[in-house]
Amino acid sequence: MNKIFSDADAALFDVTDGVTILAGGFGLCGNPENCIDALVRKGVRDLTLVSNNCGVDGKGLGKLLQNGQVRKMIASYVGENKSFERQYLDGKLEVELCPQGSLAERIRAAGAGIPAFFTPTGFGTLRAEGKETREFADRLGRRRQYILETALPGDFAIVKAWKGDRFGNLVFRKTARNFNPVVATAGRITIAEVEEIVEPGELSPDQIHTPGIYVKRLFRGTNYQKHIEQRTVRPKAAG
Repeated sequence: MNKIFSDADAALFDVTDGVTILAGGFGLCGNPENCIDALVRKGVRDLTLVSNNCGVDGKGLGKLLQNGQVRKMIASYVGENKSFERQYLDGKLEVELCPQGSLAERIRAAGAGIPAFFTPTGFGTLRAEGKETREFADRLGRRRQYILETALPGDFAIVKAWKGDRFGNLVFRKTARNFNPVVATAGRITIAEVEEIVEPGELSPDQIHTPGIYVKRLFRGTNYQKHIEQRTVRPKAAG
């Protein structure tokens, strides 16, 4: 099976309005930049996006938000995006805030074929409203209340890796690993953009973070900006 596509536009050819897209990255680190730009060009709308956050204004997933292409956002953090705030307050954007650990586990559960799980996180808060609750003993034998969280699969998953081979095996680099490996497992169609495509066998099995069985499409990305949300520097000390 040939998993190699020429570019992001070719790899995203069948993305349509109203689909759910899982996106790797954390802040602006490890964002699938080429895929995001291709979605902007494609102009698909009414998207449900699942990611740790929604970038910042005009960068990362914030491009899709600013372009009015997002109907619902499921995330754990939204604090640095003014477009996000404005659309939510105007009633144009549906938002589901999820604790970061629960978000990661909901995505992981989808990739593992687990439809739901119980967690103590969020019990007694708005997060628990309308959810099934049960009492279990924790690992120390203490009785605690748990809420039921459902898995978060996606129609598509878009991730950014450092290297990948023609079979779709992926290696992520340093902090860009973040949500990318777990997101890669949870899409019906997972699309990976990589900085370098290598031949099978060039990646050590011990280095592979995502096995190729999860990846349906792969392309070599270009023109990475690798933005930083906030750069804080101090003047160099004299002498």
